[in-house]
Amino acid sequence: MSSFVLTEEGKEYLDKGLPEKRLVELLKQRKKITVDEARKEIANFALALQWAKKNNWIMVVQGEIELLKTPESYPEELALKAVAEGKKIEEKMLSTLLTRKLIEKEREDMLKKAEKHLGKEITGLSSELIKTGLWKNVKLKPYNVRAVGRKIYPGKRQPYQHFVSKMKQKLIELGFKEMVGPLIETEFWNFDALYQPQNHPARSWTATYQLKKPSHGEFLDKKIAARVGEAHEKGIAGSCGWGYKWDPKKALQLLPRAHGTCLSARTLASKPDIPGKYFAIARCYRPDVLDATHLIEFNQAEGIVIDESLTLKSLLGILEMFAKEIAGAEKVKFLPDYYPFTEPSVQLSAKHPELGWMEFGGSGIFREELTKPLGIDAPVIAWGIGIDRLAMFKLGVTDIRYLFSNDLKWLREAKMVI
Repeated sequence: MSSFVLTEEGKEYLDKGLPEKRLVELLKQRKKITVDEARKEIANFALALQWAKKNNWIMVVQGEIELLKTPESYPEELALKAVAEGKKIEEKMLSTLLTRKLIEKEREDMLKKAEKHLGKEITGLSSELIKTGLWKNVKLKPYNVRAVGRKIYPGKRQPYQHFVSKMKQKLIELGFKEMVGPLIETEFWNFDALYQPQNHPARSWTATYQLKKPSHGEFLDKKIAARVGEAHEKGIAGSCGWGYKWDPKKALQLLPRAHGTCLSARTLASKPDIPGKYFAIARCYRPDVLDATHLIEFNQAEGIVIDESLTLKSLLGILEMFAKEIAGAEKVKFLPDYYPFTEPSVQLSAKHPELGWMEFGGSGIFREELTKPLGIDAPVIAWGIGIDRLAMFKLGVTDIRYLFSNDLKWLREAKMVI
């Protein structure tokens, strides 16, 4: 069994007393003392404070140290005396003294352990070899600098979440303000305010989800609701409308939002800045068929720009920036499309190296039947892009479901992109 001796610090504490003992003795004389005063009078004050507090002998309140109780004895001091006399002490106290570096293994004991390595080829130096100086007499195994070591994977953000975060940062740097809104939305904001008729196929139960309890919400502004209803029934700004009887009850049906454009409608109705630029990265829900490019729960990057000078060319420039600079697509194309709330309307597609041409999303200039009932007279360009598909380009993923995968190999090796 190993034998131990006192270190120089251990000898000092045995001779002059432990720092925590000296602090207690000082407090017995003065009752209270400031931290600054105690620091001047007690050597190794930090250690004294640490161990006295750990033993619940003192408390510190507003820079003053107060004595709570006086210990009957100091076990560490008794243990130091036992070690100095060559006596054995219990394992717990032995561990405490070693932790405080008040004792160490006897040199002869260290020599015995170190001598066992003499004449042998070793791969690492032990503390005994270093302390005794015998490391000079052992043969070290040559180190192969070309050998591949164990691969370490540092902590990092989930790749897709990192991509979304960086995209938000870029849009904010470009002067866009973030739009926010509820995840559970009324059909009014999701469809009606966007000038989408109530008999449109996209509003059927096969194209959207609906809530059963609660099933309906309320209008935030009945005047806006009345203007929207009038636009549907009779038209506005020279339009003839959709020519049907608008149903306020259907407009209040609740659903998980089917697209991020409802946030644009809410923003336009809340007196936005003109000129102004707004964006949102919104979680959306649709009953779709799961495959490599479709999810039933997905994210959409939604944006609007409001300004008197805007044209379709302004919109195409923003869409091309998204596809090339943010997603890294090399080829993009624009196709004419139809949406009830934009005119003209444009579909953005980009070419994936493996999946070919892929639709990113839709865009266009909001119709006056949408903007005027919400109190906006300036042109508004808008887009809704599947940010999940943008991430597929950037991260080199061929299956959209992999963005949310728990595959450790992919999570560890996926590159962090900006």
